[in-house]
Amino acid sequence: MESMAKKFFRSKEYSYTVIYEPVKEGGYKVIVPLLPGLITYGRTLEEAREMARDAIRCYIEGLLKEKEEVPQEKSVLQEKVSISL
Repeated sequence: MESMAKKFFRSKEYSYTVIYEPVKEGGYKVIVPLLPGLITYGRTLEEAREMARDAIRCYIEGLLKEKEEVPQEKSVLQEKVSISL
């Protein structure tokens, strides 16, 4: 009996900071600062999250297909700063 070679694909997890900006017309504009040009939209926050995941996946798959470097986000410290004038 001939053994069949199996292909195993390693899965790698990528994590990115995502910004959800409410838009005047309703819904959320989504940007990922580390991935230039990646902008998407969702009518609800849940839909915006799904769209973000899908857009990030497509963006990274494109980079991998073109054998380009995939940006890796380092630990980020983010805070809101308020000032009074």
